[in-house]
Amino acid sequence: MRVKLFLVYLRKENDNMEALGVSHGIKQLEKLKTGGRYEVSIRIPFEYGWIERVKVIFYTFGKRNAYQMYHEKNEKDKKSKKEYAHFKTVIELETQAVYHYYFTYEANGKFMYLKKENTTGDMSVSTSECWKLAVGFDVPYWAKGAIMYHIFVDRFRRGGKEKLQTMPKRTIHQDWDERPVIRENENGLWNVDFYGGNLIGIKETLKYIKSLGVSIIYLSPIVTSQSNHRYDTADYETVDTYAGTNQMLKDLCDEAHKKGIKIILDAVFNHTGNDSKYFNEYGTYDTIGAYQSEASPYYNFYRKDWRNGKKEFSYWWGMKNLPVCDGNSPEWKDYIFGEGGVIDKWFKLGIDGLRLDVADELSDEFIIGIANAVKRNKPDGLIIGEVWKNPMRMNRGYISSGKAMHTVMNYLLVDSLIRYYKYKDVWKLEACLKEVMSEYPTSTIQTLMNFTSTHDISRAIEIFGCHCFQQNGEWAWNTTNVNPEEHLVSSTEFKYGKKMFKSYVFALIFLPGILSIFYGDEVGMQGIGNLANRGSYPWGYRDKDLLKFFRKMGKVRNENAFLKTADFKVVSIDEKQFVFERLGEKEKVIVFVSRTHLQTVVNVPSEYEAAEVISKIGVNPKVLEPYGAVALKLKM
Repeated sequence: MRVKLFLVYLRKENDNMEALGVSHGIKQLEKLKTGGRYEVSIRIPFEYGWIERVKVIFYTFGKRNAYQMYHEKNEKDKKSKKEYAHFKTVIELETQAVYHYYFTYEANGKFMYLKKENTTGDMSVSTSECWKLAVGFDVPYWAKGAIMYHIFVDRFRRGGKEKLQTMPKRTIHQDWDERPVIRENENGLWNVDFYGGNLIGIKETLKYIKSLGVSIIYLSPIVTSQSNHRYDTADYETVDTYAGTNQMLKDLCDEAHKKGIKIILDAVFNHTGNDSKYFNEYGTYDTIGAYQSEASPYYNFYRKDWRNGKKEFSYWWGMKNLPVCDGNSPEWKDYIFGEGGVIDKWFKLGIDGLRLDVADELSDEFIIGIANAVKRNKPDGLIIGEVWKNPMRMNRGYISSGKAMHTVMNYLLVDSLIRYYKYKDVWKLEACLKEVMSEYPTSTIQTLMNFTSTHDISRAIEIFGCHCFQQNGEWAWNTTNVNPEEHLVSSTEFKYGKKMFKSYVFALIFLPGILSIFYGDEVGMQGIGNLANRGSYPWGYRDKDLLKFFRKMGKVRNENAFLKTADFKVVSIDEKQFVFERLGEKEKVIVFVSRTHLQTVVNVPSEYEAAEVISKIGVNPKVLEPYGAVALKLKM
């Protein structure tokens, strides 16, 4: 591996920034079990005088190591005619998802920094000013910059001709278009109304999914469970009867692969259901469950806490239907990621990766065990974690260690982008982008799950459109509580919500990472809060204009393959426009998205005056209509 040469900016005595042609390189000499051996080189012009005490500093999570670099030679550049001093060193670095590094040296006795950027001044260095290096860590290339389709399986499509069998504690919607039940039923049970969406239904609609530009399908949990969301596992080894069979999962994977689509499963390893073969609180299963006896083979699967002088089972967020598993239990670890365990069985059916539910509640050791099992089955398998905060600031190693997860659901950025569109929160978006782009590993950034919505938040189109009204010429939103079971946006709200939603999606299309479409968002599905956001896909009532827009944007994304790994740069953010660039090796694009109901002028930099318009919302690419957008591509 060789890191490309970079231009380094130095501050001259007159305090003006000028590129002086300083460059550096990093070449991997050898892979080690615990990391790698690297050659670091740099050249510095004699313009500054006598150069000595050159060092390269690598730091990560509180650890900072300075390595002395040794003079190799002096040389005159044939093009610039400048004299340069070359320095080199060989170092060993442990496996780590991201190292930040910079250089220091002395010129005629004056201490100097060599940084990628110089925004804090000569005598300090921040993370955002450094270069980044990953050691022993990368993410599957097929996931970089991909488009994902996130399916809540029970609510997407009921395929095949077989009727759903009546099962205890479950009710079946006879009308596919009925609204979901979002309260407890007469027996005090939640989430037990089923529509019967299944794997056959997904297989039957692969052509439709592919038309959106999708190359990854992420399925909500499909194994046997108590509820329609299936985050309360009853049996990890069998697909839920209403969703299909293990063979149907294999058939779906096989057919999806033929169309160039990968399949990712939702993996829920932090807890099971209490009505499961492992816990078996109600005696539903023939097995002896942990709840029934300490002699149960599953007793050690579960965590216990001391309460009132005795050991009691722990429950997720105090919910008695979700006993928490013990991530330190050898028996539990062996069952999930040991040889022949659950993960091995899932991958034998053809899946390509996992999304780890509540990943921040799993231990680092447990996640590393999962990662090893994934690699054992599929070296390029992907692991996405459900993490709502910055994973690099949580004193955890599940990304930073380079041995566990590859990437996370990007709640951090999506929240700031939604707030920007709805509340003009410029500061939050600016701060978030700086934080993510400077602190995360590069390949993690390229695979962040940037979603339109998810099963845990309100539908985006409703966030943008609900209760809008004119106030001082600007669209505002009523913050009074609404009944999510009955609420639907008005036609006016939907119209304005859709305009803003399109602009939001346009931004996501061009931002680095995976674009994840929550099923139905592409046709205008509504739903405030959890659980109204999990309605049945409206096959007979789709917004065809929105669907056409998604297909068009998916095509633009996939036709510009350089977006998978292109660098990202913020140009400007204000209350009217968000402007950014994506910079590839041979081409680049500048993107303008509007978040206002007013027309705005597009201030195109001179270098982009002859650029190609590759996508736009609106007619005139130089004057954006309300919530309009334009992307201009330039070949270099």
